[in-house]
Amino acid sequence: MERKHRLSSLLSIVIIVIVLALIGKNMKVTAFIEDTFISGCLRLMSPAMLFYDKPQLLDNNIWAQLVNNVVPVNAVINNQNDDYIKLADNDAGGVISINAGADNLVNGLNNGEDNSGTKNETDNNAGNAGDTQPQESIIAGNTTQNSNINNSQQLNESDIRNIISRNTVSGAVYDKSQLTDYNFVRSHFYTVTSITDLTDSILRPAEFIEKNLAISKDNSKPQILIFHTHSQEGFTDTVEGDVSTTIIGVGDYLTELLVNKYGYNVIHDTSVYDYVDGKLDRSKAYTYAENGIEKILADNPTIEVVIDLHRDGVADTTHLLTNIDGKDMARVMLFNGLSYSKVNGDIAYLNNPYRDDNIAMSLQMQLLGEAYYPGYLRNIYVNAYRYCLHKRGRSMLIEAGAQTNTVGEVKNAMEPLADILNKCLSGEKMIN
Repeated sequence: MERKHRLSSLLSIVIIVIVLALIGKNMKVTAFIEDTFISGCLRLMSPAMLFYDKPQLLDNNIWAQLVNNVVPVNAVINNQNDDYIKLADNDAGGVISINAGADNLVNGLNNGEDNSGTKNETDNNAGNAGDTQPQESIIAGNTTQNSNINNSQQLNESDIRNIISRNTVSGAVYDKSQLTDYNFVRSHFYTVTSITDLTDSILRPAEFIEKNLAISKDNSKPQILIFHTHSQEGFTDTVEGDVSTTIIGVGDYLTELLVNKYGYNVIHDTSVYDYVDGKLDRSKAYTYAENGIEKILADNPTIEVVIDLHRDGVADTTHLLTNIDGKDMARVMLFNGLSYSKVNGDIAYLNNPYRDDNIAMSLQMQLLGEAYYPGYLRNIYVNAYRYCLHKRGRSMLIEAGAQTNTVGEVKNAMEPLADILNKCLSGEKMIN
């Protein structure tokens, strides 16, 4: 009886607060409610809200505020007119795939502090207590170095000549005065979730645009690692059981481009980190991926670049597409994890000593993309957590297209990506 009374009282308080918010829509009370009630609800409700699948909401109501402030990687309309994302979806073609952004936020919440302010015991993607480690065969996967890639992906000389690679600037090149202006850079190139903040102490563009990210052209030993935290991500025409039609196949093609056209020594890790005991399980995917790539990096200390290649998840009506030199291709988004919470500041137990280098690399690549391939890159997406970006300075999480793209569109998108990456690693900077 006492419990029912408490629940009734709580419900009454909630109703009163909502009514006050509606009444005080244009008053100071609204700001107070947003700062207290809404943010509190978000912390309590975020995990459940991730899978709310009704993006078409009325503007300016409390429910919209709650939903819109739960911000996984793809639940935002950025200033390039991307649509809202469905927060849970299964792809066609029989390959199970869950919105990468929603998973990222779930994993981030599991990594972060709980409502009592205490952190989980494990460092990255703690998941739920009692979770068991995946079978050895699950996390071992396969690593493929250079020419031992799926024969269907091998490039001949004719293919290489037809690969898109631009040496002429056709897009925007920004003045140094603009690129050293924090407000200009933040507003023009970034989409930032509401749970973090890209402060002027974190984003220091004057420093980052000058940072030297070039690497040696000596390819006698591994230089680049490509892996997939979410290996099960697929596309509109993905074929069940055919990994070449999933994000892994896209990674194969990016590897081929970097090896055969640009001359890098690349390891492509095709390990499965998100499919455990016959089931899709993303609760600890970043932990498993971190363990996997840690071994690869220990065995290959010459690796300087680490790329976690994903595809985004968007509304069924959204098609992230552009056309470059007659080729239809998916648009691409670079991603930064800040290990920084708007509420609690730096997340010490998710420390990333390479955060500055991570941000510098994505910014320099964004500027190169804007100059050589206008309309190809979406805004850089910034979220609060670390992901697996702390193992090397030149670490990137890249979202290539989405589940509404075809495999061909996303593979085509790897051609400008490889070119932009090569330009960046060769030391080219795009500053007027």
